[in-house]
Amino acid sequence: MTRHKNWFDRQVRKSAALAAAFFLWAAPVAAQDPVTVTSDRGGLSLTGRVIGFDGTYLTIESRYGPLSLVYDRVSCEGAACPDPATWYPQVRLSGSNRLAEVLMPALLDAFARSQLLTADVVQSDSDHLSITLSDAEGARLAGFTLRATTTDEGFADLVTFQADAVLAMREVRPGELTRAEEVGLKGLTAERQSHVLGLDALVPVVSPLETVDRISLSQLARLYAGGTTGLDPHLTDVGDGQAQAFEDRLLRTARLSLSDSVTRHPDATLLTEVIGATPGAVGMVSFGNTATAQAISIEDSCGYVSVPTLTALKTQDYPLTLPLFLYLGQQRQPQVMRDFLTWLRTPEAHLVVRRAGFVDQGPIHIPLDAQGQRFVNAIKSAGPDLPLEELQRLVSMLTAHTRLSTTFRFEVGGTRLEAASRSNLRDLALAIEAGTYAGRDILLAGFSDGQGDAAANLALSEERAQAVADALKKLLGSSLSEDVSLTVAAFGEALPMGCDDTVWGRSANRRVELWVGD
Repeated sequence: MTRHKNWFDRQVRKSAALAAAFFLWAAPVAAQDPVTVTSDRGGLSLTGRVIGFDGTYLTIESRYGPLSLVYDRVSCEGAACPDPATWYPQVRLSGSNRLAEVLMPALLDAFARSQLLTADVVQSDSDHLSITLSDAEGARLAGFTLRATTTDEGFADLVTFQADAVLAMREVRPGELTRAEEVGLKGLTAERQSHVLGLDALVPVVSPLETVDRISLSQLARLYAGGTTGLDPHLTDVGDGQAQAFEDRLLRTARLSLSDSVTRHPDATLLTEVIGATPGAVGMVSFGNTATAQAISIEDSCGYVSVPTLTALKTQDYPLTLPLFLYLGQQRQPQVMRDFLTWLRTPEAHLVVRRAGFVDQGPIHIPLDAQGQRFVNAIKSAGPDLPLEELQRLVSMLTAHTRLSTTFRFEVGGTRLEAASRSNLRDLALAIEAGTYAGRDILLAGFSDGQGDAAANLALSEERAQAVADALKKLLGSSLSEDVSLTVAAFGEALPMGCDDTVWGRSANRRVELWVGD
């Protein structure tokens, strides 16, 4: 008995250390009830709350932390013990109410129809929605439980094992990453666990009675930090993911803090109504939720104007474009979830995202005559470091191609692609595999900011374009057919999108664009 007890104890410790290797899919029972797990020889028993079951491994809370054990090697007593004969994967998602109530149900319903499945929806209470996917014979294949709350609460549910995934209107914060790692949930920002569902943007709005039609990022930052700009700032509540993204992307970048004098509103709809009826007020709202308020443009100190349009969001040329995230707690996922994540990259899924009021990442063509302002920027920036011959080279090469909205940008201070760009890269790889660009020339055009030596910037822009090309080739492997020509070109600081005196301006200028030949 002692020998077996020692073996079981070693397995317990080993399982606790490896718990992060298993995805914590919820058992289809009342997981709040504790269960008692006993070794198959009865040498040792543990009691804890069930926090996951994937059909093979049962995961419970224990004094060792999250503990995963092979289910057929233990006995389990309690109402929350799963029955392998009737088990099917159930995914618990928690987070932004807009994503949980609007976008995700629409995506799951369309996904079910694409797989010839039936999606049964049950509203259990005001915050919870359950969606069960069944085949033609009525067999349940998967269940999804959506908790409509806030991005903050979504991450809190994840680290307390109340959720398997987070629906987030912003990127995960450093403190949330640390907390997740402390409980064994690692790699939240890894490609397998961080997925972009679509795009949105924060748009400054004023009353239609106002004469102001543009504002700078620095003015916005000072306004919401308590500076005087002649406008009264409004924002949604503290827990709203987009309000938090506004703080993260604008205020913290400028090393400022949100002023206590900012008027807060419980939801974006009410905020928009107040702004539309209140001259002298300014608010930050979602791209698709301006309603009766008047959207205004963003202008920087160099005179570059960013207008919140569909194209500007897709290219992420608009400075306050925000990816919408699905963060998975673990890498291990059942087949139905892997199929769903793959389906999210299809045109059908992109259509659902658009109909839900968001912006999808599907590429659109941007004709040459829509490049006028960008070419004007290039001409204005010409000088000793950017001679006419270089602009002529740029125009000659680009006019033989059509720009797509797919754009690649990098994380601040690094060479890693940012989240939306990593998603763009996977989409491009899938399109090439599907033969979308067969017989055509794919041009990856690299650009840089204007700080420093022009020759060095030209070299950096080429390195970035080549890095995207190398990453694309790695994704494709042998799938990169010979009838697709992949070309890299570098233009340095020749086509600025923003002023280099701001973090966003420099980031916008450091990019790789996708151009396709006829």
